[in-house]
Amino acid sequence: MRLIRPFAVALVGLSFALTVPVGTAVAAKGPFTFQSGGRPYFVENLPDGKCFTMSQGASSPHNGTGSAATVFAGKQCKGKATKIAAGKQGPKGLRFSSVRFG
Repeated sequence: MRLIRPFAVALVGLSFALTVPVGTAVAAKGPFTFQSGGRPYFVENLPDGKCFTMSQGASSPHNGTGSAATVFAGKQCKGKATKIAAGKQGPKGLRFSSVRFG
């Protein structure tokens, strides 16, 4: 069971990252970290301009990429938007359901 949990965490992050079409230019180089369900997650090297929707609500975003990120309260990049500069942490208590870089 202990081996399954790290693989499950990796698969969630991987499924988020694999929604990027092959051949898409990566502009947001570096990690974007967040928490979901009380567990930490990260994704890396995502393209600018594409909306990424979480499977469940997330919190504690940290934008370790070289590109600005905008997190949205709703899925599909809808609802209240909060911009997070490159290398910065999101406001304390911020919850979001989707993110877009650039």
